[in-house]
Amino acid sequence: MPFLPFASQKAFSDLTDREVLALAIQNEEEDGRIYREFADKLRESYPATADIFVKMAEEENEHRRRLLELFQARFGDHIPLIRREDVRGFIRRKPVWMTDSFNIDAMRERAESMEAEAANFYRRAATRSADPEVRKLLGDLADIEDSHEALAHRLEEGVSESDRDEERETARRAFVLQIVQPGLVGLMDGSVSTLAPVFAAAFATHDTWATFLVGMAASVGAGISMGFAEALSDDGTLTGRGHPWVRGWVTGLMTTIGGVGHTLPYLIPHFWIATIVAIAVVAIELWAIAWVRARYMDTPFLRAAYQIVVGGFLVFLTGILIGSA
Repeated sequence: MPFLPFASQKAFSDLTDREVLALAIQNEEEDGRIYREFADKLRESYPATADIFVKMAEEENEHRRRLLELFQARFGDHIPLIRREDVRGFIRRKPVWMTDSFNIDAMRERAESMEAEAANFYRRAATRSADPEVRKLLGDLADIEDSHEALAHRLEEGVSESDRDEERETARRAFVLQIVQPGLVGLMDGSVSTLAPVFAAAFATHDTWATFLVGMAASVGAGISMGFAEALSDDGTLTGRGHPWVRGWVTGLMTTIGGVGHTLPYLIPHFWIATIVAIAVVAIELWAIAWVRARYMDTPFLRAAYQIVVGGFLVFLTGILIGSA
């Protein structure tokens, strides 16, 4: 007999009041634990927002208590284990424990979505229940969850202005450490280190296709090397630089992009046109590196541009001199 994906699931419309309450209890318990997990992950860097998530977890626990009391009064002490995945089309939650990095804005948006989904669940369950007390409690819980619809705004309001400023600065530092810095390292390495082999091949052969192949080999090879070097250099535990493999991917990708940029012009069959376009691309790459350094590394633009242009020009000149020898 072929496997039926929905054979082990039950439609929400087929649930009894007893099963709906059991599902609601399970839902509130899991949501509360998710909020506590959020709080634990944010505690060190965002203590004010972490405190709010703890309060939200306590609210979910209070909802669970009210549901438990009604369940015991109506159906006794045995609560059937009904999980989210047992009900077709029911609310799904992404596993928190498998999440390596926690973006505070994304977590606020996720919390808002969780509350909206819970409100919709209680409202649907209330309309189909024939038990007045069950109907009233589910309707009350729907109203409570509904009041959290603007939860992201409420989370912001619960944090003082000084705490918000501190959290924004912490988020900025994390973004710089985990994304910008490894990306910049890769872009600098890819743009500058591949200049010599690309232009050496160009002026040694005057063959655009051969130069393109050399440039692609240098770019991809440098990307793989830099990616592994970054991923294996630091696990991020002490430095706060994030997951090592994320940094490795960012560094490797940007290294490859940095080299491919001035390699692609050599797909143009005319040597001097391809070389002029490649030089123009190099100028854009060096300007982009200087801008990123000025924007995120607090380096004055002119100083950053001077450092990058001088270094890039020396490597570029080295490639031409060796290729022309």
